[in-house]
Amino acid sequence: MTRARLFGVVLLTLLVVLTATGVVYAKYQSRKLFAERESLRVARDELVVEWRQIQLELATFAAHGHVEALARRELKMHVPAGGEIRIVEP
Repeated sequence: MTRARLFGVVLLTLLVVLTATGVVYAKYQSRKLFAERESLRVARDELVVEWRQIQLELATFAAHGHVEALARRELKMHVPAGGEIRIVEP
């Protein structure tokens, strides 16, 4: 085997090993990123559920009956009688 041919075989062997190492590293990164994506997807789904629950609570708290009951109970408010109404003109 000539020196040039030996150099070519060594070079090709080195390139094959480097390429194989690159493929293994790329596969490892791919699996790592996939796992991270899945964990982020689960977190997103949990946040969506929480957001829907908050929206439902807001709708409940904004209901007219709830606001009126809260005003009566905590602020001691009531619907004014006819004699309690005053009209103010500029």
